[in-house]
Amino acid sequence: MYWFFVILTFLLASINSNKKPKYQKVSVIIPAYNEEDTVAKVVGVIKKVSFVDEIIVVNDGSSDNTEEEAIKAGAVVINHETNKGKGEALNTGFKEAECDIIAFIDADIYNLTAKKVEAMIMPILEGKTDITKTKFARESGRVTELTAKPLLNFFFPEISFEQPLSGQFAARKEVLKRINFEVDYGVDVGIVIDADVLGISITEVDIGAIQHDMSPLADLHLMANEVVRTIINRANKYGRVTMIDEIGYDIRMAIVGLSLVILSIFTVFFVRFVPVAVAAVLTLIGIIVSLYYIIKVIIKSLRMFRKTPKRNMIKSFVKIHFPLIISIIILLLMISTFIGAAHFENGVLSIEPNSRNLIIYADDSPRDNAITVRGPYTIDSAIENESDQIRMPSDAMMTLGIKTNDTMVISGSTYTINDTRSGESDIIRLSNEARKALDIQTGSVIQNSRLKEIFEGVGVLHSYESENTTTIEKLTISSRDKMGCNFEVFMDNESIANSFGIFRDNSTYSITVNDELVKSVDYTNNTFSDCNFTYDGHNFEIKFVDRNNTSIKQFVRSDQGNFLNIYINDVENTSD
Repeated sequence: MYWFFVILTFLLASINSNKKPKYQKVSVIIPAYNEEDTVAKVVGVIKKVSFVDEIIVVNDGSSDNTEEEAIKAGAVVINHETNKGKGEALNTGFKEAECDIIAFIDADIYNLTAKKVEAMIMPILEGKTDITKTKFARESGRVTELTAKPLLNFFFPEISFEQPLSGQFAARKEVLKRINFEVDYGVDVGIVIDADVLGISITEVDIGAIQHDMSPLADLHLMANEVVRTIINRANKYGRVTMIDEIGYDIRMAIVGLSLVILSIFTVFFVRFVPVAVAAVLTLIGIIVSLYYIIKVIIKSLRMFRKTPKRNMIKSFVKIHFPLIISIIILLLMISTFIGAAHFENGVLSIEPNSRNLIIYADDSPRDNAITVRGPYTIDSAIENESDQIRMPSDAMMTLGIKTNDTMVISGSTYTINDTRSGESDIIRLSNEARKALDIQTGSVIQNSRLKEIFEGVGVLHSYESENTTTIEKLTISSRDKMGCNFEVFMDNESIANSFGIFRDNSTYSITVNDELVKSVDYTNNTFSDCNFTYDGHNFEIKFVDRNNTSIKQFVRSDQGNFLNIYINDVENTSD
């Protein structure tokens, strides 16, 4: 019994998998007006396409032998008594065709091939799209480039086909029933616009080079008029004129109101000569104006969406509303910044915004970036068991001219500089004693430019490591940038340290090696005396070079300590 059900299951699966897809009948419509020279050849080429079931030539009031040539070639011919235009000819063929898929091909194509016809129809047969329109290489296209594309880009920017007026296209007959056929040369662009707005999938296929008769200038003039009329009518029908005209004015007025609010808030905090009362009045006016016109924009936009049968107009909507959206985003960011800077304490609301610090270096000082943005920083307490450390963001270290593992001396206490913890990129952690000495509180927000003022006078031991030496420079932090001097330390003709900072004129600076004073150099008239010395078999040289840069690192003079301390790691081996 079990095997019976297994066999039955396989048989049913086999029957289902072998089920053939539903046959789709294909008709080709050829509108023709005085095309006796080419219509037979076009019909002959189309007959070579195996899946084409019906060929209809709509003779649009021709005065030559178009009808006879089409009949000889094997096409069904439908005659118009008078010339009614391409759109009417297509519509006539569309109504008469008994098919599932219908293709429209011009009668004047000299180099039409079966492959070009197949390229038009196969994507629809395979279920990849509902409509195909062609693009091809040709010498003409003046109406397309000078009329159709500019207007489409203005009213329907989501439509971006290379050749919206190509003339050759195919579609499922059922979807074409939803489209309004124009009676003239506007039929091509009308179908493209309707398909896009109605949500019908449309694909542009490349069929290669096409050769046909060039239209005379008079016909191009007529064609351009009909294309313009069709695009404008569709723009009115689908609310695009309202979007650009009426909504455009409301958007501009809403932006004026928002700009007034932004300007007023800015003046409160950054423009001192404008009274707060004036700024408040301007803010109120801006809020009223912007709200009034934003509401109008929303109402008109909703009406326009209801009028449009399809919501495939996001690109157009964003393009028109983009300036308003940007203005709203700017205002929201501005307000959120002020809310984040608000403090409420003892019944008093205080708003003190702190901006980041944009730094642009114009000198030739050695650094990674010539342009950087730093701060602001929030002060917090030291982590438990880290009372002898200061955790500081790398941006703050660069501003103070220090680095990780340097030592700070604050009111006689020493602190090791350490990097911030993960997720605390703008937090400076100090012990309670260090905060008291620097006169700052936890929760204080400090701009990058104020760091130098807060840490002014703080001592720093800044170290440089090499293979056999450790060089430590001793300095204090200055609140103001001053012209500095660069120096490089050599031991046995190898560089072991390179730094720059401020030296006071007419001052003496001491140098030690392994804590032994070995040299004192004078800095007079912005020039150093020679600095060469020998210690325990090692030759030392310090080269000083004036540079066009500034610094806040002020080296200590001899009466304050030793500005340079060199420690030789292999001294014991050398002595042995």
